[in-house]
Amino acid sequence: MYLNLVQLAESFGVSEKVVDGWIRDEGLPHTPDRGVLLFDRAQVAQWAATRGLAAKAGFLAAEKPALAAVLQLGPLLRVGGIWHDVAATDLPDVFARVASALPGVTPPIRDMLAKRFRAPGGVTMAPIGGGYALPHPAMRVTLGRDSGSMALILPRDPLPPQDLRVDEIPITRLLFFIAPSPRAHLDMVGRISRLLSARPLRDALDQGAADDAIYQIIADADVAAAQPKKPEVKG
Repeated sequence: MYLNLVQLAESFGVSEKVVDGWIRDEGLPHTPDRGVLLFDRAQVAQWAATRGLAAKAGFLAAEKPALAAVLQLGPLLRVGGIWHDVAATDLPDVFARVASALPGVTPPIRDMLAKRFRAPGGVTMAPIGGGYALPHPAMRVTLGRDSGSMALILPRDPLPPQDLRVDEIPITRLLFFIAPSPRAHLDMVGRISRLLSARPLRDALDQGAADDAIYQIIADADVAAAQPKKPEVKG
């Protein structure tokens, strides 16, 4: 698999000029192709490993046949945490702080994501109705299988209504997530949507449940989702 210059720079969280310097001064393997620089993923991973750079980052993430049979949300929430009484103006900072705690990625990538999340348009809010929204990175993110995060954010006041409502209920609950990859992004949207439609989490939040109770509800949902489905018996 070959990466282009932009993909490689994003993987390491550096500018394209830094990559040019690596080519010139550090012998970064590359292949010119009709005026475009291409980088063999395996060669770059080996080059990075000899220099102490994380080869798991971004587009260099090791390819695996599948993420997992069932994506586990509980461990991701433990990473992102539960945030109470957050002012609307502080949301970009919370998004950035969640990115700063991402496991399995290099500090430059954490810093790059945090900077983007603080910038206007860095996060897509994605309201889903019923007072909930699923904020997520506006850009494509590929971090690697061992990364990712989810945070439950409880705003101090309902969020301003501009472009955030899909019904008449103000947004008061946010499940912000950073998926390990575009494929995992779709998996997380599906899991979170099923989690909310099953009601235990919604009911717990409506009743002001303690954080430990919320963590347990999501852990129980992970266990239930991992159970094999029984085949339907047709009469």
